[in-house]
Amino acid sequence: DADLAQVVMDEFHFYADPQRGWAWQVPLLELTNAQHVLMSATLGDVSFFAEDLTRRTGRSVAVVTSVERPVPLTYSYAVEPLHELLDELVHTHRAPVYVVHFTQKEAVERAQALLSTPLASREQRDRIADELGGFRFGPGFGRTLSRLLRHGVGVHHAGMLPKYRRVVERLTQQGLLPVVCGTDTLGVGINVPIRTVVLTSLVKFDGVRMRHLSAREFHQIAGRAGRAGFDTVGEVVVMAPEHVIENRKALAKAGDDPRKVRKIVRKQAPPGHVNWTDKTFERLRDAPPEPLTSSFAVTHAMVLNVLGRPGDPVAAMTHLLADNHEPVGARGRHVRRAVEVYRSLRA
Repeated sequence: DADLAQVVMDEFHFYADPQRGWAWQVPLLELTNAQHVLMSATLGDVSFFAEDLTRRTGRSVAVVTSVERPVPLTYSYAVEPLHELLDELVHTHRAPVYVVHFTQKEAVERAQALLSTPLASREQRDRIADELGGFRFGPGFGRTLSRLLRHGVGVHHAGMLPKYRRVVERLTQQGLLPVVCGTDTLGVGINVPIRTVVLTSLVKFDGVRMRHLSAREFHQIAGRAGRAGFDTVGEVVVMAPEHVIENRKALAKAGDDPRKVRKIVRKQAPPGHVNWTDKTFERLRDAPPEPLTSSFAVTHAMVLNVLGRPGDPVAAMTHLLADNHEPVGARGRHVRRAVEVYRSLRA
């Protein structure tokens, strides 16, 4: 019964997020008197949502699709060491470069490894020093970040203090940081101009196992490249696995000498490694985003919000559990979870 005429949900691909997807689904279930605008660059097939919204709201639904970007992307697969690739990208005017990692630790370690690679010009470093001015960096990571920024390398991930993220974003917007190392969350809700995206892996840990990126995840990350109003093209580069790059480098060093080739001790993939190749890259590049699947979940936050509503909370919770986007067979599990959460709140 909320007095809302329109609900606009950007980044709607988070509907399928295992942890947060329920927060994108509940408004569709509850706000049936409002007009809904669902937006994302990687929605895939949305026929289910069109049919479901028509049924729930009684409104006709328009599906607006376009696969054309205002700034087109080029894609490539790299087998040279990252520091060599970044040196080439920066010195051929294809920066700022965002180097994507799938853990915060890897992003920071990679940035520190780049301290030996000259990436920023003297003018850029001088301007960075001026911009930082009296900015106060704390001990520990703050001191590390200060050193990295003055070298022209940024770090960006959700575990950083907001003031540190903001200073990295500001310096990048001003064109002072040629390279930023971070996680795949960059760009959600912020406007950071990126010319080139480099993916260091096509594999991530999803909380359960190591797996290849989905086509949606790949395109969502790749879509950060190319700045409308600044670039005529964006660039996406995928790195080969590190052991493949090391072995190729050793072979190149051996040249045509068969004795040197025989002496090469090939580097093996680390234990538990999930491999990817140029074929994996091509498959993800060419694949459309997968259809969004429901990630409805009963959480403490959901139950507390329902209990805090005016009216009958039991009826409201029953409605949510009985008429959501989950398969019918999964609804019993959600009912049991709701009872479990309610009892824990009363204890």
